[in-house]
Amino acid sequence: MSDAKRVDPRRPYRMASSGLRRIVLGEIISGDRLPAGEKLSSSTRSKPLRTNVAASRWHVAIAHSYRGRLDDHAREAIAAAAILAGPETGVIAAVLGPFLEDAALLGADKAVVFPELDASRFQPQREAATIQALLDEYQPVHIFMPDNILGDGDLGRRLIAKNGNSSATHVAEIDATHISIPWSAGSILAGAPLPRFVLLQAGAVDSNLPFLGLGEQILCSGAMGVAEDCRDLGMECPEGASIPLEEADFIVSAGNGVSNVATLEDLARSLGAAVGASRVAVDDGKFPREKQIGASGKTVSATTYFAIGISGAVQHLQGIKVCRHVIAINRDPGAPIVKRADLTVIGDAEEMMQALIARVSQARAQTEAAEVEE
Repeated sequence: MSDAKRVDPRRPYRMASSGLRRIVLGEIISGDRLPAGEKLSSSTRSKPLRTNVAASRWHVAIAHSYRGRLDDHAREAIAAAAILAGPETGVIAAVLGPFLEDAALLGADKAVVFPELDASRFQPQREAATIQALLDEYQPVHIFMPDNILGDGDLGRRLIAKNGNSSATHVAEIDATHISIPWSAGSILAGAPLPRFVLLQAGAVDSNLPFLGLGEQILCSGAMGVAEDCRDLGMECPEGASIPLEEADFIVSAGNGVSNVATLEDLARSLGAAVGASRVAVDDGKFPREKQIGASGKTVSATTYFAIGISGAVQHLQGIKVCRHVIAINRDPGAPIVKRADLTVIGDAEEMMQALIARVSQARAQTEAAEVEE
């Protein structure tokens, strides 16, 4: 068993103008909390509150978070609830999982957070019972959710079946009186009156709102004690070498500058990473063809990409263009990979790998010793 990580498809993202998904973890974007001491921009400060009237009824938007953040699709569901809310209608964002963002910037007046209902665990009945209790308490006029395959769509359909209210899925257009969904293989849009439950397609609503919500946050520490029909056994943790490169979240990759493949494999094992290679290293017979990364190989989307002895030809850079953090070890400070890397160490690959293996082993031993003392 290893601690190797796979890419999580629930990672929040924003769509770039090129159509590529850009992972947003750690970035300061429209919905993030700002670091201490940092002020909102003048454009954000100038946004008015959506309403100053006390809420007499509610709209509710429901979505899962990932590492405390929401993706674009979830933001659109909250935006839809806010856009369609009248002056006396409050907006509640029910967040399943930890939540580290500013609900006001998303348009929500209240963020009701259920940190124990993290999307990494499969607990649909507990989620449905907990959200149903919220709906029973606030009796919202409309409920908005992202219609996806990552948990929100399933939860939305469970709630629709339980409540028996009017509903619509795959909603592509929406306003205060009606919704439209694709019909006849998407060639036409079929319209209907605005139902109580609305499951939105991605891109149906612009989440960049011209106003702010009140942003109150309510933390609900206990989820409903419902027995599940199935038992979640957790995530399987295979050896890093067995994870397909397209799914690996941490990759140690070798180029022509790596002379000792065994050392690189030892480093990958110590870090819990998958092993990749440049085309030159594959052509030299050091690695099998399925390890090749680049335009003529595989495109990867790892959170961390460790390029060792790789010069960084344009074809290779094309294969790692969506990787979040790139770290390089190279002898040449002018190599193209240096411009792409977030951190570069100039030095001999073998020496650096041996030093890293020793340091990781030392850090792990210190951690284990501290745990024993406790």
